[in-house]
Parts: sequence; C-alpha cells; structure tokens
Amino acid sequence: MITTQVAFLFPGQGSQAVGMGADVFAASPAAKQVFATFDQTLGFALSELCFAGPEETLRSTINAQPAIVAVSLAYLAAFQEALSSSYSSWSIPFTPAYVAGHSVGECSALVAAGAVGLSGVAQLVRERGRLMHEEELACPGGMAAVIGLDEGVLQEICQEVIQGLQASDVRHPGQGQVIIANYNAPGQIVLSGEQQALEAALQIAKERGAKKVIPLAVSGAFHSPVMAPAVAQMAHSLSVTAIQNPQIPLIGNITATPLTSVEELREELAQQVASSVQWTRTIEYLVSQGVTTFFEIGPGKALAGMNKRIAKGATTINISSVAEIEKAVELVREMGLVQ
Repeated sequence: MITTQVAFLFPGQGSQAVGMGADVFAASPAAKQVFATFDQTLGFALSELCFAGPEETLRSTINAQPAIVAVSLAYLAAFQEALSSSYSSWSIPFTPAYVAGHSVGECSALVAAGAVGLSGVAQLVRERGRLMHEEELACPGGMAAVIGLDEGVLQEICQEVIQGLQASDVRHPGQGQVIIANYNAPGQIVLSGEQQALEAALQIAKERGAKKVIPLAVSGAFHSPVMAPAVAQMAHSLSVTAIQNPQIPLIGNITATPLTSVEELREELAQQVASSVQWTRTIEYLVSQGVTTFFEIGPGKALAGMNKRIAKGATTINISSVAEIEKAVELVREMGLVQ
C-alpha cells in the first residue's frame, strides 16, 4: 500500500561523520547486509571507514559519496526490517508516495525507488565520487552556504565575478566560474565555484549584507561548471548500469519534478553533477502533491532543518540512529500509516 502523504528523503555530501552507521550495523541484520554488499562490491572495507575513519579519508569525495549512500540505505533497510517485525502482516509494506535525495542522496533514492540494486548503486556512486574528485584536483574550488541574501542578489554577484575574472587562457571550463549550486531553503543558498571566483563572490556577499557565510565540508565545487567534464563520463557509467523504471516517482534535483523512466533517470544523474540542486522547489512540489510527513533517512539532520524553512506545517522524522528507528516505528503506528 502506498502511503500518499509520505515521502522519503536522503541526505547528500557534507553529512558524513566518523562513527556513522556503527549502531545500526550492530543491531540490524538487514543493515549489516547492506554494508557487506558495499564492501564486497567495492573491494575494500567501506564499513570500517564509516565506523572508525580516519575522518580525513572519509571526507574525501571518492569515499564520502559511497559511504553516505551505504549508511542511508542501511538505515532504510533497518527501518523496513523493524516495521516488518512490528506488524502481523508484511504483505502491505510501508511504501512512500515519492522519494528524493539531495545531490548524492539521489543515488540512495534510486534504490529506495526500486530502480537500481545495491551492487549497482555501490559501483555507480563510487565512480561518481571518483569523477568528481578528478575535477577537484584539476580545478580546485569549494562551496559555501550564504545566509540572508535572496537568489536574485546572489545571481548578480556571481555574474559580476565571472565577468571580472574573464581570462583569455582558459584551461578548464570551471576556471573563473561561480554559480548558485543549491537552492536549499528560503534564505539559505549555496554558492559553488573555482576557488578564486568563490572567494570573490563570498566577499561581495558579505559587503552586501549576508548575515553569515558557512564553508561546506566538501572538497570541491560540486554542481557547478567545475564539474562539467565529469558529465560525459558519468553518462557513460550510467549507460552500463542496470537501471529499471522506478516503482516510486523520484523527484529530480534539476527539474524538481517526478522522474519515472530509465531515460529520465540517466539524463538527470549525468547532468546533475554540474547542475544546480533545486531543493526548495522539490519540497514545495511534494507539499503541493499532498505530502505532509517526510522521513529523512541517513546521517545528519540537514534536510529536516531545510524543511522547517520550506514546509512549515509538515512533519519531518529523522532516521539516523537505532533509537530514531524505534521512535519512527512507533510514530508510523500512531499515525496509522501502516495497517
């Protein structure tokens, strides 16, 4: 049975932390199987990196991306496992009306939607991380959240910086580029770009009244022209990944509308690495479709914080620990979401 008022959300890069997933690995056979599949597919102990670090290695894009997806899917598996044991019949599973993921969280959403298996997504997200890491090295940059300026002002600032840094000798498509990468929530927008361009944009933003500028815990300029060379290679990887039509509509980062076919998913996931994440519009779309309850499944609570700004009347339930799984199962029962 599809629960029409529910959506599952999955976090993106920056939500990683050493120790994540260790509790659910110890408590849930289903979660342990997710980690085992990732470890076996990737050929190294990703699970140990999640549980014990070191932090610097975990933070590296090539590791952080598969780690976040593995942990998110482990919590999802444990949640469904706990629901299964809590009800006399598992013939009516807890199925959301929609799924969505922020940036790399879209890979977690792929699995939740039934479009890709665990081994397939492990290979895909590791390659995604590798390709984006290559562009980090080729054109160093970063990302920063800007609090208190609207998108119009920030777009103008980005254009000013790009025009001011125009050079005749452009060795990389990201050189001198900075754009709005994440429309996270009203008043919280993330800029991304090549280092010099990003620093210039942030300085102007402060001068024009930004309340706060917060550098993100990422090592590259994701969702910007710096990542443009990775798009074609990502498209190739997707072309050889076994993908099915999603059983649950996945709301895409680029268009903030449902993706319902293999072709749409492949196009989205390739272009997404260098395109802006329309998260505010994603949540607004879900609310417009009648979603009132969101489950944020995976490390951290970033998406819940954004939801408070976008969908003020909605309920967001975090699942990032075994204790939270137990609370979520109780809430599902109390809300009558599963019979």
